[in-house]
Amino acid sequence: MNIYYDVDHPLWHKRPDWFAVVGVPRLYEGRDLRLSYVVWQERANPFVVVELLSPGTEKADLGQMSRDKDGTPTKWEVYEQILRVPYYIVFDRYTNRLRAFHLVGGRYQPMEIVDQRVEISEWEVSIGVWQGAHRGLERPWLRWFDAENKLILTAEERAERLSQRLRDMGIDPDEV
Repeated sequence: MNIYYDVDHPLWHKRPDWFAVVGVPRLYEGRDLRLSYVVWQERANPFVVVELLSPGTEKADLGQMSRDKDGTPTKWEVYEQILRVPYYIVFDRYTNRLRAFHLVGGRYQPMEIVDQRVEISEWEVSIGVWQGAHRGLERPWLRWFDAENKLILTAEERAERLSQRLRDMGIDPDEV
């Protein structure tokens, strides 16, 4: 989903791999899926942005370029200086390296990575690298963990666990 971030340049946008905004309804105007996120209409900036690195975008994603080829600010500049996103998480799925940055004094500072995880203290969660099968593929994945370091399950995983519990009780989940 595109994030439109500059009212003076309404076509300028960035497309993070994932982001979260606090205090904004999931549905647009309470009834429709969002096709984009326009910060000057919502009046709330993302709280956390996650980027999955690719070789072609690594320098821009990590703030190692001053401007994009078209002259617009890089993702790093937009997240750090324009939107002032408190947490910027970067995961390289080719090397499984996790990097995280916290906005301190207007600049991103590297965060400590402990056991391949980084804490988002305001939410009492962490995000980190988890080894396992997801969507039929066994590999390291970037996943969320609760305050007790337990994996936060996806809706699919919760449904599968419920189905398994029902089967364990002798109940066919398809008949419930």
